[in-house]
Amino acid sequence: MVFRNFEELEGSFHASSKKTVVVAAAQDKSALTAVNACRKDGLIDAILVGDEELIREEIKHFHGEMDDVPIVHAETLEEAAKKACLCVRDGQADFILKGKIDTGILLKAAVAEENGLRTGKLMSHLAFLKIPNYHKIIVLTDSGMVLYPTLEQKKEIIENAVENLRNMGYDEPKVGILAAVEKVNPKQPETVDAAELTEMYRRGEIKDCIVEGPLSYDILMSRESAHKKGFDSELVGNADILVVPNMPCGNILGKALLFSAEADMAGLIVGAKAPIALTSRGATEKEKRQSLLLAAACAKGAK
Repeated sequence: MVFRNFEELEGSFHASSKKTVVVAAAQDKSALTAVNACRKDGLIDAILVGDEELIREEIKHFHGEMDDVPIVHAETLEEAAKKACLCVRDGQADFILKGKIDTGILLKAAVAEENGLRTGKLMSHLAFLKIPNYHKIIVLTDSGMVLYPTLEQKKEIIENAVENLRNMGYDEPKVGILAAVEKVNPKQPETVDAAELTEMYRRGEIKDCIVEGPLSYDILMSRESAHKKGFDSELVGNADILVVPNMPCGNILGKALLFSAEADMAGLIVGAKAPIALTSRGATEKEKRQSLLLAAACAKGAK
């Protein structure tokens, strides 16, 4: 299974697999609008954490449609982040949606041992992108969490992405390791890491996927470019996951696709006990809806 767009992902939801989102600092209009729309469509349930007075003020705009949603009061953003994590820890919620809260505050709570979301795994970022001229959703990682990953961390980043795509129903995700060139060059350390990750895959140390690299972006994404360069691979024009050398590179590529190539995007933090749907403060309702539905699909057992 693969998803060609976010609409197909939404269409795959079934009532029997309905998940519960907890919104951290839910006094946020776009987050509440996205949650309300998904609840009306029978896709999710919700718990709202944050300043109760401000949340109820925002809920007035929905004319009673959210009056039955539980609200957990929190005096501060730090308290809201912690209580959201505890909802997941205690089994009340399956994943988290960032509301009106700084990313740093939410992630600090997520990595705190006492809040129960740590699993011993590396936490990493997945950017799901639908590019107009590419035939399916593609995942860019890590573009928002691990600044300059080591070789072992890159392996964990791949494993996080593969695990979550398999939770969504993918059978064998195709993973391309990006670099500027397709040949190993000691002066370009990312090509050395890419080759070693490919060898790890061949040795069976990275499972349930296909891994190849180093590969340049044009070869990986364009069959025409690969043909001109005489390069052949089952990943060419068909990759599911793009692994970047480092976070700045991934962040730049993701924003370039978003703002210059008219891509649709949704972002998640994975590797914790539950996915965290992470969007910028300026994110639209559409982006937040896409992110929370992705998080619901990635939550363990989602199909």
